[in-house]
Amino acid sequence: MQDNKDVKILAIESSCDETSAAVVVNGRDVLSNEIYSQIDVHTLYGGVVPEIASRSHVEKINTVIDEALRKANCTLDDIDAIAVTYGPGLVGALLVGVSAAKAIAFSTGKPLVGVHHIEGHISANYVTNKDLVPPYVCLVVSGGHTQIVHVKDYTQYEVLGKTRDDAIGEAYDKVARVIGLGYPGGPKVDKLAREEGEKSDLSFPRVYLDENSFDFSFSGLKSAVINYINTEQMKGHEINKANVAYEFQEAALEVVVKKTIEAAKAIGCNKVAIAGGVSANTRLRELMTNATKENGMTFYMPEFILSTDNAAMIGSAGYYRYINGTRHGLDLNAVPNLKMDAVDADLSTIYNEGKN
Repeated sequence: MQDNKDVKILAIESSCDETSAAVVVNGRDVLSNEIYSQIDVHTLYGGVVPEIASRSHVEKINTVIDEALRKANCTLDDIDAIAVTYGPGLVGALLVGVSAAKAIAFSTGKPLVGVHHIEGHISANYVTNKDLVPPYVCLVVSGGHTQIVHVKDYTQYEVLGKTRDDAIGEAYDKVARVIGLGYPGGPKVDKLAREEGEKSDLSFPRVYLDENSFDFSFSGLKSAVINYINTEQMKGHEINKANVAYEFQEAALEVVVKKTIEAAKAIGCNKVAIAGGVSANTRLRELMTNATKENGMTFYMPEFILSTDNAAMIGSAGYYRYINGTRHGLDLNAVPNLKMDAVDADLSTIYNEGKN
């Protein structure tokens, strides 16, 4: 465990289309958080192109790390450990960050700590909410994940429910594409629904699955929207895209909010948090704020910049891993399909997957 000395973590994140580096102190205080986003490039292609993402990371990673150290007024001598996302994500993109982190660890002799990307998203809440301590329930919602996680301690998790098919962010992107909004779909659907959409006669299914299940399914909802659009177009009817966006969003978010509250009640927890890219959704924040208040629960959410991929969240997660004794060797590898389904305590099986 740590002594009274402040612990400074240099963190690196490159799992998808953001190249990011940060310096984080004691898991909560961010001295710098540099993010280079590739959204403008990938928008031209309607989604993330893995090869382009990897090449961009290679081009930017050293500059981003140098800038993070400069803004934190630090050198590598001031850093206690190097934390890096090693999965899940795009394998080529992950390898850039992992390779950079290993090179720094090798050249400086500093400890290397591999971090699960989703654990990073959960830990973003510690940066925004200084008073948040486990246990609590966290809804993780992003383009690749939809999970309800019981955060038992800083490095102890239990997955209470997860999607059985599409992640909610994936459903957002596909609906955005079919109604002509383009990429990135999630923010555009949220904006259109909020600014122009309204409740209408149009209704899409709320999928709750089995009784007492905290799992999700979004493929049926996504298909219902696509079928509606196709049917109306074949009939030559004009489609109110804003109302489609509004009703889709209400159907999707109503389920995730209700199930998260039910999961918290089931385990007797009165603290709820959200994390992941979709946690930036304004309607989700509104619905969860209202639902937790109605049920006498305390609600936590990361600030908007920490909802999407960034290195500060990896620095926070890396700090708690570091003081808990996690160390990786220079054989740490990228694990694109790294799971977070372990029920047992410390995720040791997950972290061992990253070792050769």
